[in-house]
Amino acid sequence: MHLWEAILLGAIEGLTEFLPVSSTGHLTITEKLLGYSIDDPDVTAFTAIIQIGAVLATVLYLRKDIARLVGAFLRGLRSPGERRTADFRFALAILAGSIPIGIIGLAFKDQIETTLRSLWFVGCALILWSGVMWFADRVGTQRRPEGDVRLRDTLTIGLAQCLALIPGISRSGATISAGLLLGIDRVAATRLSFFLAIPALAGATLLQAVSEFDNIANGVGWGPTLVATFVSFVVGYVAVAWLLKFVARHGLGVFIGYRLALGTAVLVLVGTGAISAT
Repeated sequence: MHLWEAILLGAIEGLTEFLPVSSTGHLTITEKLLGYSIDDPDVTAFTAIIQIGAVLATVLYLRKDIARLVGAFLRGLRSPGERRTADFRFALAILAGSIPIGIIGLAFKDQIETTLRSLWFVGCALILWSGVMWFADRVGTQRRPEGDVRLRDTLTIGLAQCLALIPGISRSGATISAGLLLGIDRVAATRLSFFLAIPALAGATLLQAVSEFDNIANGVGWGPTLVATFVSFVVGYVAVAWLLKFVARHGLGVFIGYRLALGTAVLVLVGTGAISAT
């Protein structure tokens, strides 16, 4: 992989990881346009590994909240009385909500890295999930703040996050939509999406880095992979800060319109033979 390609892909990852437009879908499309075989083990591993840059950006941005929640959770493990605090319950809810995607991701790892990376799936997912996002944004009451989030909420949102294993649906798009349908306000649902992303993406990165180390070394290369990861960290930090400010004042309409346009373009290109689906 050339350096400029690594920078481009890292920037795309950082920009789109937390926007409800599907970072994996964007990376898959771009990798295909750059001439890569999108279901090769080194390419799928590269796509997963560079997400850790965006995860680290989130950790940095939310460091005070994370430190508070981790502290509350550790205190709760030692003292039963601490388990009644809102921070302990929220930390426990985040951990529980992160479990479903780990189980489903491992169970369907082969299909996720091969069949589902077809651009037919990507294009259709971009379009179809836009309808879910539109419905959630329209009917969500947004009456529940972050402090009202419970274990059952994060388990439901965690199950919705599993759908993001299909490129094109979007992890943040799935989690924010589920949060809105549960009546959680848009900013709280977005922050919850960030919290749930940390264990999910960190776990996927670790798994791919260990299991596909040689494929990366002999394929796209660890140099470009590390460059792309760093770029995704820098761009991801800016994207996280911007998104929280944006959703505080606006709905998801701009993202829905973009997804519909991109999904349609992908299907037209694949359908006319301009690019192949895999």
